[in-house]
Amino acid sequence: MAKINPVSGYEPYLERVLISEAQLKGRVAELGAEISRDYAGLCPLLLCILRGGVMFLTDLMRSLSIPHHIDFMAVSSYGVGARVSSGSPRIVLDVNTDIAGRHVLLVEDIVDSGHTLDHVLRLLQTREPASLKVCVLLDKSERRVVDIPVAYRGFVIPDEFVFGYGLDVDELYRNLPFIGVLKQAYQ
Repeated sequence: MAKINPVSGYEPYLERVLISEAQLKGRVAELGAEISRDYAGLCPLLLCILRGGVMFLTDLMRSLSIPHHIDFMAVSSYGVGARVSSGSPRIVLDVNTDIAGRHVLLVEDIVDSGHTLDHVLRLLQTREPASLKVCVLLDKSERRVVDIPVAYRGFVIPDEFVFGYGLDVDELYRNLPFIGVLKQAYQ
């Protein structure tokens, strides 16, 4: 695997754009309308998994027409500098809000094997929310090992290493307005 140069632009590492900025904006708006309809009359807690979900959460919030609260969790299943999950998720930052009796919508950037989300969902269920649903931007369903009940899904994508729109390569390029595929030489 070739190394990423942190001072170069993203272009040398981009195989192709998988999901354009326009496609992201359109789909996030559709998700916002669907969530607003489903949670009408409620004030859900949008619980974002850091760090990758932040851009998605921000755009999703702007597309909602209902009142809502936000909070954050950080979950790690990767070692330092690793690009492959260890399969052993751990809570790095727990939610600050008491979720008992609340309608919680877990907002996540990507789900592949399902191990991390399964771990988080099991933990949150013990805290007795009124409801607990999952909203993911990207779903690598062909890699699923653990069944995850995804209520809201942005895009089903192939099993490729993607970056941009919150997702990183070595903590870089989260700021890109599109989802790109990383060249094989850098995976």
